Amino acid sequence: MAISQPATRPANPRFSSGPCAKPPVFKLDNLAGAPLGRSHRASVGKDKLKAAIEETREILGVPADYKIGIVPASDTGAYEMAMWTMLGERPAEMVAWESFGAGWVTDAVKQLKIEHTVHTADYGEIVDMAALNYDNDVCFTWNGTTSGVRMPNGDAIPADRKGLTLCDATSAAFAMDLPWDKLDVTTFSWQKVLGGEAAHGMLILSPRAVERLESYTPAWPLPKIFRLTKGGKLIDGIFSGATINTPSMLCVEDYLQALDWARSVGGLKGLMARADANAQAIFDFCDANDWIDNLAVNPATRSNTSVCLKFTDARITDGATFAKAVAKRLEAEGVALDIGAYRDAPAGLRIWCGGTVETSDIQAMLPWLDWAFHAEIEALAQAA
Repeated sequence: MAISQPATRPANPRFSSGPCAKPPVFKLDNLAGAPLGRSHRASVGKDKLKAAIEETREILGVPADYKIGIVPASDTGAYEMAMWTMLGERPAEMVAWESFGAGWVTDAVKQLKIEHTVHTADYGEIVDMAALNYDNDVCFTWNGTTSGVRMPNGDAIPADRKGLTLCDATSAAFAMDLPWDKLDVTTFSWQKVLGGEAAHGMLILSPRAVERLESYTPAWPLPKIFRLTKGGKLIDGIFSGATINTPSMLCVEDYLQALDWARSVGGLKGLMARADANAQAIFDFCDANDWIDNLAVNPATRSNTSVCLKFTDARITDGATFAKAVAKRLEAEGVALDIGAYRDAPAGLRIWCGGTVETSDIQAMLPWLDWAFHAEIEALAQAA
């Protein structure tokens, strides 16, 4: 029997988990103020870079004594810069419940070869953060972009810890309430919650992290783009806009425009509310349909940005093929782009719900997901 298509389509079908949807008000004309063809070290460039740092501080509520820097190579560059410059002073607790956390484990174990303990959980689960030894350094992701599992809060992290906490917050910043007093190193990229452009990372350091940088020299050589100190002192210019390498001033302008939009929707609280509403629409859809479920096992750890889903219908014998067919069908209709699960994750879908996505688009897309599922189930029956 033919399955009727829904009557309404999303106005914006972009649900990619990175690069993510631009803010709803985005227009290329908004970037006309970018100082193209000018040096980033000229006053106009420095002013833009400093504004990007200070406006980030304002919206995220980063303490005044924390340092914020713009660094190369997106969140990956920022996090690896932190690991390679600070780890090794003491043992490390390496924590992973999805693929990017597993990547940081590889750095510590196979590249830096430091003393370590590895803590892992399967996709959909989370490590018991209260069981870690915080006298060691602790490396973890706040939100598992590829698993849809997030830290519910920072309560497990002790205030009197001796080690540093290194938090990859790339799909959490601007959508989740990060407890800055529990985080010594925090990284994210522009391309996630604010829908900025790729290749630029943000590195946020607590005073304890700065103290580590100024008192500890790693045993391994550091490439130029990783060096944060000179003569045993922090290179403070990096944290006021004097970037290590040349940034794209067009991307900087785009980020500044996204920050302006973030303020217009209520800053961090407004962005969190938008992401929560988007994710809740999907959670409600899963509750209403017995053939799909959230990959995150515990509702308290469900991400409100990278919502990962799994098909649970017993008629599906090849989950990966089925999920790809559903995603392909939705893309062909132009109603949901780039929603396949990450290549290392369990078969299913991943729908971005960060604040730049409109809840009305999520709500318009979900009936299409229902249509695509039943169309693929019918195709399976016909092929049997």
